[in-house]
Amino acid sequence: MSVISRRRFLQQSAAAGSLLALSSCASANKSANDQINIGVIGLGGRGNTLLRAFSPLPGLAVAGLCDPDTALQEKTGAKYPDAKKYSDLRKMLDSPDIDAVVIAACNHWHCLAAQWALDAGKHVYVEKPLCNAHWEGQQVVKAAASHKKICAIGTQQRSAPMQTEIKRLLHEEQTLGAPLWVRVNRFGVRASIGKRDQPLTPPKTVDYDLWLGPAADQPIYRKKLHYDWHWDWNTGAGEMGNWGVHILDDVRNNVFQDRIAFPKRVVAAGGRFGWNDAGNTPNTHFAVLDTGEIPVVITLTNLPNELSGKRPPKCPGPKSGYVVYCEGGQLEAQRGYFKLRDKKGEVIKDIPDVDGMGLHQQNFLDAIRSDSQNALNAPVEVGHHSTAWCNLANYSYRVADESPRADGASWQSIIEPMKLDGISAAEVDALCGELNQVATLHESGKAVRLQAGPVLNFDATTETFVGDDADLANQHLKTAGRGDFAVKEVALQKAAVAS
Repeated sequence: MSVISRRRFLQQSAAAGSLLALSSCASANKSANDQINIGVIGLGGRGNTLLRAFSPLPGLAVAGLCDPDTALQEKTGAKYPDAKKYSDLRKMLDSPDIDAVVIAACNHWHCLAAQWALDAGKHVYVEKPLCNAHWEGQQVVKAAASHKKICAIGTQQRSAPMQTEIKRLLHEEQTLGAPLWVRVNRFGVRASIGKRDQPLTPPKTVDYDLWLGPAADQPIYRKKLHYDWHWDWNTGAGEMGNWGVHILDDVRNNVFQDRIAFPKRVVAAGGRFGWNDAGNTPNTHFAVLDTGEIPVVITLTNLPNELSGKRPPKCPGPKSGYVVYCEGGQLEAQRGYFKLRDKKGEVIKDIPDVDGMGLHQQNFLDAIRSDSQNALNAPVEVGHHSTAWCNLANYSYRVADESPRADGASWQSIIEPMKLDGISAAEVDALCGELNQVATLHESGKAVRLQAGPVLNFDATTETFVGDDADLANQHLKTAGRGDFAVKEVALQKAAVAS
């Protein structure tokens, strides 16, 4: 078994990061304007994590901090006293002192904030998922091309050194033979967000109109305003759009080498079991993504392995990662490591890694300095494609409740006509059964079954659903916005896209 020690690998990765930083300094010294001033939009946990990643980088200054919650402004502002504080991102975008923005606001703000920033002439680093509504992500991609600005997506694992090694072993050396199918896991325990009898009154420190932005003005019955917006379709995308985007982006990058922009067919099931809370996104979700070649199955649950437990259920491979089943063995990968096993299950390579933070942010600054979107490890169009895989799984789940063809049939009977290569209908049915058992446990033993929706067909050319139930699925591709808070359609000539 070939094993690289974690210490040695981290030393190598740190050295690579140092070289990258030195390269950036060298390119910056050649620039007429060395310093890049950034403004950060969204000062919750993710915003502060990104501030810690960006702020030590050479040639960078944190010039602006923006959040509709003044309490978060003050808390974060104490760490960055030279940064000007804003409640309204439009005022920050008007500032000539800001060169680039980092968007870490709630999901429902990602596209509109990115579009406004690009319109204002700023470079953009936007957190994943790019969008909750697919059409809105398309407009950001077109806006970045139209304004010729650097626009990156925050899938930092793209900048981890191990991704290059995985692709070399899978595709150049073909160490494990041809890939047959991929299993994606997100088995991570979360808790109920509660349910109030009366709508939540936002904290007095929050400008709620600005916080809401393009989302519909609906009563909130959860206990907390912040973070738990993830589990409401109005503002979030559930765990599929939270962790799912990271893992499926890794699969697109390493297994498909970005050749497949969108799945051509998708079918999903799921539910929110055991909690009886105010959330409406699934805490148990299952989807099959037909790429036209290597099938991808994603299994996701936020429920523990036992009632009141703290550990997730058991699953093959990493609990927040993926397994590539190949002719000669399997590859298991997640943030921080990957390993290869032979057909007997013996580990033949075990390689630790860094998560890409720091390197990913440096890559964004380097692309700004070189004025090259092609220099990005995660350009916005790539982020749009990876986000779509998660959104399609979400839309499929939602259509399962709306379609007259969603009759709760077994997965085996649904998958059989799809004729997927590499994985059998019985295997898919068994995978769905694993999640059924978890759901049943948390429904006090009451027999439940994840309801399977219809198979949906997605046209990569028009980026819309076609065929049966297309009308139901397409209604999720775009949101109405709210007053002045609405993503606008971007008209873009083909020549501009090609450039």
